[in-house]
Amino acid sequence: MLWRSARWRVAGATVVVFWLLAAGWLSGVLLDLAQPPIYRTPYDLARTNSPAPFGAHTAIVLLGGGTEYHDGQLVPKDDVYARIALVARLYAQCAQAGGTCRVIVSGGNPQHHRSSEADTYGPYLLRDGVPRDALVLENESLTTWQNARNVAALVHRRHNEIILLVTSAYHMPRAMLDFHRFDMNPLPAVSNVRSVRRGLLPRWRNLVAAETALHELIGIAQFYVYRMIGWF
Repeated sequence: MLWRSARWRVAGATVVVFWLLAAGWLSGVLLDLAQPPIYRTPYDLARTNSPAPFGAHTAIVLLGGGTEYHDGQLVPKDDVYARIALVARLYAQCAQAGGTCRVIVSGGNPQHHRSSEADTYGPYLLRDGVPRDALVLENESLTTWQNARNVAALVHRRHNEIILLVTSAYHMPRAMLDFHRFDMNPLPAVSNVRSVRRGLLPRWRNLVAAETALHELIGIAQFYVYRMIGWF
């Protein structure tokens, strides 16, 4: 309204940017930035050439990714199912290796649903074979930084415990920054990788991918700014 002489150019530029995001061309670039190449392969112990990462004591940490209502039931969001499945596989492999293994599920209730993320995910892990006495539910954290802080309080009680960090590829860079901040050096275990479909037609999932990538990139920038001013 204030720049009337350029309003049609502004409107045109807005349409172009929206199309680039929805058609996948710009959202793909954003997603590539959020998912660096090192994290673009889902973790699979059977395909790795390195020895099993389990030690005498191993903590498998599952980070929350939200909940949603489906037919009146509170369930994990889509990406979380892949995280849960990977955690269950890792626990089975860890138990077979003969060490002491536990699963720490970290996720509070930032969406203000009727249950926290950790409490919602717990029954799925039990169903997939994680024993109840090996399951630790950390249901207070509302951010990734709080995930790291609260998990640190649990794992620092045990010396020489190997930590496997399970989350999605787009979330892993920010999660690793926060866990390193609390003097933890987890092994990243990527559960799933987001992708976009490039073309001429706009797709809703491309917009969702762009929003997810922007959220993570802004979160990484926030981490460095907060560290610089002493808040983190």
